[in-house]
Amino acid sequence: MAAISFFGDLLQTISDRGRDLIGIGRGDLAARANAQELVKLCEDLISRRGEASGVALARLILERYTTLARPERASFLRLVATEFTADHAAVDEAIAAYRADPTRAALGALHDAAEPRSQELIRRLNLAKDGTRALVRMREDLFGLRRELRQEEADPDLIDAADSLDSDFEHLFASWFNRGFLVLRHIDWTTPAHILEKIIRYEAVHEITGWDDLRRRIEPTDRRCFAFFHPALVDEPLIFVEVALTASIAPAIAPILAHEREPLPLKAATTAIFYSISNCQKGLAGVTFGNFLIKQVVEDLAREIPSLKTFVTLSPVPGFSAWLDRERRSDAPQGLTREDVEALRIIDEPDWQADKAKCEAVRKAMIPAAAAYFLRAKNERGRPLDPVARFHLGNGARLERLNFLGDVSAKGLAQSRGLMVNYLYDLSAIEKNHETYANLGTVAASSAVSRELRTNLPPMRAVALAEA
Repeated sequence: MAAISFFGDLLQTISDRGRDLIGIGRGDLAARANAQELVKLCEDLISRRGEASGVALARLILERYTTLARPERASFLRLVATEFTADHAAVDEAIAAYRADPTRAALGALHDAAEPRSQELIRRLNLAKDGTRALVRMREDLFGLRRELRQEEADPDLIDAADSLDSDFEHLFASWFNRGFLVLRHIDWTTPAHILEKIIRYEAVHEITGWDDLRRRIEPTDRRCFAFFHPALVDEPLIFVEVALTASIAPAIAPILAHEREPLPLKAATTAIFYSISNCQKGLAGVTFGNFLIKQVVEDLAREIPSLKTFVTLSPVPGFSAWLDRERRSDAPQGLTREDVEALRIIDEPDWQADKAKCEAVRKAMIPAAAAYFLRAKNERGRPLDPVARFHLGNGARLERLNFLGDVSAKGLAQSRGLMVNYLYDLSAIEKNHETYANLGTVAASSAVSRELRTNLPPMRAVALAEA
């Protein structure tokens, strides 16, 4: 951390000296600007050669950007998206040169010509102190702009330009946040309070209701929490996972989150359950962290606690409720039988989950439907509809068990009718499962799950979903 602080102070010194070179006083840094003026500064930034002046100008641009009102930020991003494109004439010349003399040097020149100027702008803005953090926030603003453009049914060329700018951010972030730069940290009760506060705020799966709830999740000896950090965002977790150490595979979340329970002695723990994985930085969407995180934590836990033999998740099924309702409303349901549709009318009744007879009737219809959802329902890319399933299956996990009423919280009933699933990370089969899923789209599933699939259903249609 001291080295990072030194580097930040060094950039600050360069920036302070650079201000003199470009004629910017300290008072000017707080001055308000509009989108057009900021774009002119960006043009100046990517045309400069000097390191010190570039750092100072990058800092000025980012600080002035933060003073803009939301509509003016959107205007700035529109201008960057449309004006900082590649030089098409230079691209044509580079193509002609490569065709005339297809050397490696000519190919490099073509690559340089084809790169949008926005990528170079983003790189230079990153020179400023805390530039990476500011750019992550800027991309969050870009997400908002892209949503607005689609809602307004804006000019397709403008939508394409905004999408292209987002691709530039994602491309550069994928390099800056690659696994080699990530630091895994164990989060416990001695972790600084400002980071623990962010763990509470960023928890996206099972809400942490306060400090006492957080303590129950990270302090007991049979609980763990791990997070990835990056040197450019030292106090900002990128992604974190919460782990319960147990004696068996848990089918429900309530016992894991229970307020009153006896911690399990570590020598009795045979199973590590990953029950919550939360991405923390919206601006880093599309940059992969989760697969590295799970595999690293599995390795670390196996080394720390040799008695652990089973590594599984207890995962939500966020797409299941919507899919089930579509099938139930359909004139020709493909994932359900007519008898299933009739039985599932019960889930429209309030508090149905509190009645044992109703629960049993629903279970007999819902579990086969869930098997069809995971094993047969596909998006247009031939992958499972559920985003959590795509994540774990893509990492090489196996769909191990379907858990009826695994989450009876209001959120769990709303998004998945209470269904939860276990994905098993079998270290001996991860690579094989990953390869067959990546190449063939094959869902690795236990025999217990496969047996639940009804054999008398017609082939299922692919479904186009926004998150797919």
